Amino acid sequence: MIGAGVFGHLSDSKLGRKGSLTAVCILNAIFGCLTSLAPDYFTYLLLRFLTGFSTGGVGLCCFVLATEPIGPTKRGAAGMSTFYFFSTGIALLSGIAYIFPSWRALYIASSIPSIIFLVLVVPFISESPRWYLVRGKMNEAMKIMRTIAKSNGQYLPDGVILALDDESNDASNDNRSCKEPISGSLLDVIRSPITRIRLFLTVGINFTCSVVYYGLSLNVVNLETNLYLNVLLNAVAEMPAFTITALMLDKFGRKPLAIGTQWFSAIFCFMGSLVGNVGMWKVIRMFCGILGIFGMAGTYNLLFIYTAELFPTVVRNAALGCATQAAQMGAILAPFVVVWGGGLPFLVFGVCGLIGGMLAYYLPETLNKPLYDTMTGMEEGETA
Repeated sequence: MIGAGVFGHLSDSKLGRKGSLTAVCILNAIFGCLTSLAPDYFTYLLLRFLTGFSTGGVGLCCFVLATEPIGPTKRGAAGMSTFYFFSTGIALLSGIAYIFPSWRALYIASSIPSIIFLVLVVPFISESPRWYLVRGKMNEAMKIMRTIAKSNGQYLPDGVILALDDESNDASNDNRSCKEPISGSLLDVIRSPITRIRLFLTVGINFTCSVVYYGLSLNVVNLETNLYLNVLLNAVAEMPAFTITALMLDKFGRKPLAIGTQWFSAIFCFMGSLVGNVGMWKVIRMFCGILGIFGMAGTYNLLFIYTAELFPTVVRNAALGCATQAAQMGAILAPFVVVWGGGLPFLVFGVCGLIGGMLAYYLPETLNKPLYDTMTGMEEGETA
């Protein structure tokens, strides 16, 4: 939770998206491996805290870095496709945990992917051209845009330049290679009436969604079925949710799907609260949980795309980091709901899904809308 806020701010400011991603991967690998050597419980707690701190920045840095250069017509499908790897990781984790029953060996095994990613992937990733643009680094932004154009079989003429959305109609805007960087923070988000309401709504939705998503994942301990199999089924159930959401995202829009997927999950959670946990009812309750995960997985990952589109580049990672912090708070509270046992956790998850869908109703639609770069540009564009 703390890491999401810290690295959300750093990736919007001096470190950038790629710099923050590199930092969190290095820290994740180091702290994860050191955890396996923890000599006592206090050291273990400290290293788990530090690992969580670094891990908190991985998802949001990767997502924003992957989706910022993409146009509005392909952004939904591209954004949803990134989460297949997340679910694949969870599915593989159930197998890795089965192979390495020792927690010390498991921490080493689960830290190795960060090292592989640093060596084989990070060197070939480009910084976001939008981040370069708001930081005033015009040459670097244009270089990346030319590389993107070349990879698509296109060519950018020499006279073409990039401009911020609040500069696009400015006749005095010239072809300077370096401009003053534009900065932003959560205070700017809260000061603006437009983004303030969006922030509060996305924080609330991320919180309720996370309680359901992580709660259903942890609730497998109450189902009295095979733990490894149940974790695997939950992970596999997420994948078709991504596909269906991606196919429907550009047809129906972000807002209807955010409402529909949460209420879909809520329906099956309410059903799970009504059935017993004996005999055949165990299997029925397990499938209610799987379908609940199915619906909420679509919401959980849709929220990344939706939140990123609701805020301008200059504060995008900070706002997404704040929403992620709310999600982590929900993840913290989820185990306290799970320990109640019986049908009560399902009832709480159903209520959270219902409330989350109601909050999403008050968000604006962002389908085919531009990604704004500055607060001024967004205010002008939204009020035009």
